[in-house]
Amino acid sequence: MVSQMPNGTVHVAVADGVATATLNRPEALNAMTDGLMDDVRSAVEAAEADAGVRVLVLTGNGRAFCAGADLKEMDDSDTQTDAAELPSMDAHFHPAIRALHSCQVPTVSRINGVTAGGGLGLAFACDISIAAHSAFFVATFGPRLGIVPDLGSTWHLPTRLGRARAMGLAMLGDRITALEAEEWGLIYRAVPDDELDTEVQRVTDVLKRSSAAAMTRIRSAIDEAPHNTLSDQLEVEGNHQRVLIPMNMAEGAAAFVEKRQPNFDR
Repeated sequence: MVSQMPNGTVHVAVADGVATATLNRPEALNAMTDGLMDDVRSAVEAAEADAGVRVLVLTGNGRAFCAGADLKEMDDSDTQTDAAELPSMDAHFHPAIRALHSCQVPTVSRINGVTAGGGLGLAFACDISIAAHSAFFVATFGPRLGIVPDLGSTWHLPTRLGRARAMGLAMLGDRITALEAEEWGLIYRAVPDDELDTEVQRVTDVLKRSSAAAMTRIRSAIDEAPHNTLSDQLEVEGNHQRVLIPMNMAEGAAAFVEKRQPNFDR
């Protein structure tokens, strides 16, 4: 089943438990507009509302994943705003990033090409990022636009890379390849272009057989860890286990003993 989100800039196809949301502005390298970001949020909501969807994949149509904000589409309200207001960001961009990051099923970014500017935040809002070798990443904000990296980039870059590399990417705007991104820990894996779909399917096959409740709680626990002491994190883990063990452990243990895949309801 294929459906088009309200603004026509994101298409969602659902097959065998996987919803694939495709950014569909290839003529603009899938650059972000208010409408596209609203459609991303709608795609997340549609995936969450479909009981048959166990995984959400986000990708781009054409030779780009996402080239960042569409500067040609910006109006005066976006570039001449006062210090208290960021109309497009607050109303359209931030809600989409928050929806993706807190999605009730695990998420995968299938990075098929150019990922620049705000496209970094969109890709890294997903739980697992897999890139084709021909893809590359560039933070254009500082040296080209004179602004701070946004859409979560200042959270993801130091969290994934450490301060030194985060500062270098953000301040210099250097382009890094998919292979460098994998080596540095920016993404989970880089694969040859003709193996991208195979690898994404391998990952989604694992995730869709898993408990969505467990996967999203893993996300939450890992996101909390940098701010906690070990003792604090033991309590975080315990709180999750108090929910998940009664929900899933009997089935998981039975499947292990019976040498079969577990069948988790949630």
